[in-house]
Amino acid sequence: MKDKKNHTIAVLGAGSWGTTLAVMLAQKRAYPVSLWSAFKEHARAMQESRCNKEYLNAALPESLRVAVSLNEALDPADIIVLALPVKYLRVLLKQIRKEKGYQKKIFVGVAKGIEQKSLKTVAGLVREILGTVPYCVLSGPNIAKEVCERLPSVAVAASLRRSTALTIQDIFSTPYFRVYSHHDVIGVELAAALKNVIAIACGISDGMGFGTNTKAALVSRGLAEMRRLGKVMKASSLTFSGVAGMGDLVTTCFSTHSRNRFVGEEIAKGKSLSEVVGSMNMIAEGIDSVKAAYQLSKKHKVSMPITEQVYKVIYQNKKPAEAVKDLMLREKKIETE
Repeated sequence: MKDKKNHTIAVLGAGSWGTTLAVMLAQKRAYPVSLWSAFKEHARAMQESRCNKEYLNAALPESLRVAVSLNEALDPADIIVLALPVKYLRVLLKQIRKEKGYQKKIFVGVAKGIEQKSLKTVAGLVREILGTVPYCVLSGPNIAKEVCERLPSVAVAASLRRSTALTIQDIFSTPYFRVYSHHDVIGVELAAALKNVIAIACGISDGMGFGTNTKAALVSRGLAEMRRLGKVMKASSLTFSGVAGMGDLVTTCFSTHSRNRFVGEEIAKGKSLSEVVGSMNMIAEGIDSVKAAYQLSKKHKVSMPITEQVYKVIYQNKKPAEAVKDLMLREKKIETE
């Protein structure tokens, strides 16, 4: 079904992924698109250079409008893409709530994380602060650099409202970016956040010099943990085998461009978390998601041994070698348990 409405789109957050989506949408020349940065100096620099040198080093199409103020981006738009890291979304959503007419806009969540304080995904934060506005999550195995280079990629648009999912599917689909529709919002958002935890584990494996066997074990058993938590949180098990689950998990665990995998690798090499974070100019959502996922596993009494060991390595200074030993010598289990 083709969406015939003349939409106007605002992408809030000018990091690598927000910029990539804004550029992709602007290149379609189907709808007016604006890109807003949380930092005015960054926005002005993009206006002057027509390039996001800070996070992506990609040229901005002339048709892409760079907004300096939030109101400038929000006011004309009926599609709002939430591309800030999850830890900053609460503040942004409270600002949006002050604007008139926000209830009629469609909100698209593209951040992959869980808020530490509330243990809510983006959909939960939107519902808490903005109420029952139309909402869709867009997620998948999407390395920004590859999408920016127009390499064939896929994603999934999930909404409780079928019409909303189909609208976002149509808007974001291009000849090189294929979008599937879905209904399992919680499953897609949990998969998006939890795969970053497993990616950190895979990075630790890489940093310790382990091989493909180890990484395959982490990916497969990590997926089992994701499914277990998803089940008790009312997600569909099939979601974790799809684009947002297995697809994104494989990409994030194996790609050299994965920030979360990089975090684990550097920690395994002996660097502290603060040293790793200080060396990065972009946020790795998995760092916060590790703590949130660990807390969710305790809250719902779900066995998540890989998540637990990653948490102890990052936040309790446990030696990676000890974490590996404890994982390998756990009580023997049936695989499906």
